[in-house]
Amino acid sequence: MQFVDLKTQYANLKTPIHERINAVLEHGHYIMGPEVGELEQRLAEFVGVRHCVSVSSGTDALLMAMMALGIGHGDEVITTPFTFIATGEMIALLGAVPIFVDIDIRTCNINHTLIESAITANTKAILPVNLYGQCAAFDEINAIGKMHNVPIIEDAAQSFGATYRGRMSCSLSTIGCTSFYPSKPLGCYGDGGACFTDNDDLAACVREIRDHGQQRRYHHTAIGLNGRLDTLQAAILLAKLDAFPEEVAARARIGECYSDRISSKCPSLQVPYIEQDNTSVFAQYTVQSEARERLLKKLKENNVPSAVHYPMPLHRQPVFAELEMNRVGRMLPVSEAVAEHVFSLPMHPYLTVEDIEHVVEILAQGLQ
Repeated sequence: MQFVDLKTQYANLKTPIHERINAVLEHGHYIMGPEVGELEQRLAEFVGVRHCVSVSSGTDALLMAMMALGIGHGDEVITTPFTFIATGEMIALLGAVPIFVDIDIRTCNINHTLIESAITANTKAILPVNLYGQCAAFDEINAIGKMHNVPIIEDAAQSFGATYRGRMSCSLSTIGCTSFYPSKPLGCYGDGGACFTDNDDLAACVREIRDHGQQRRYHHTAIGLNGRLDTLQAAILLAKLDAFPEEVAARARIGECYSDRISSKCPSLQVPYIEQDNTSVFAQYTVQSEARERLLKKLKENNVPSAVHYPMPLHRQPVFAELEMNRVGRMLPVSEAVAEHVFSLPMHPYLTVEDIEHVVEILAQGLQ
């Protein structure tokens, strides 16, 4: 059993993937070839925004979004501590200050009721993360941002394809950022990402930043970086995009099947909570248990892969321990408790009911 089964996906999509790759090999435009523009247009239409700017990774998408918003040394960015390091890392890389706010105990996303009290005169952005594939409470967060004139950056690295109250992830804020890392719901065969926005000026700025700050060839109006998406990766994403809606639907069915079976056979496990008006793409299917270590051992003994997303919140990471600016002296009890209990099960669009029942049976044995 695979944790994420990219081999089966490739077998199903082999012909269109090879056709797309061969087209790039034939025309030879490996940097900013025509597939890049085609992908950006299709992704913008899929999300429902005016602009998609493809970039070199989800991490770089966050970096360039903050650069485009003018975030720099001494500025504060409010975010969650319960996420992958890239979120806080890119804030700190710009010399800004990650201000960590605790999470909602049900969804594991940032607790929007705690955000306003963390705002100061130095707050320059709020950066919610859509953990495990479900969007954060963007209506409430956007209202806070509007009240304080603070832009919102949607970290949608795990939620591309999900919906929030009928709207697509990446369309919910000032600018949305996602990742096309191979294991993501929509993944390429290397690193890749994108920024999404309805703001014309912001999109133009990100486009300049991703190409060394060039407004036109050899005319540099900003400090930028090499943040372009390779044409070959764009071609692979175009081939996968045709099948993506079906895969999103499959993820929803598999997530529901997991939750039904676990609730029936392992009622002590806490299954993912999905808000009534949301859908999740289940970038990870993550449960919680006080018996985590015992269950992880049982899964390993039965050759079922698993992972912990995430074992240590960002405010406890050594790299942030000396940052006096992040006000980490405060306890963030929900993040710390959840980090001790979460673990993720195999999740991809090609899991069968038999696969799920096998995993759940092993969990049930581990709880006996």
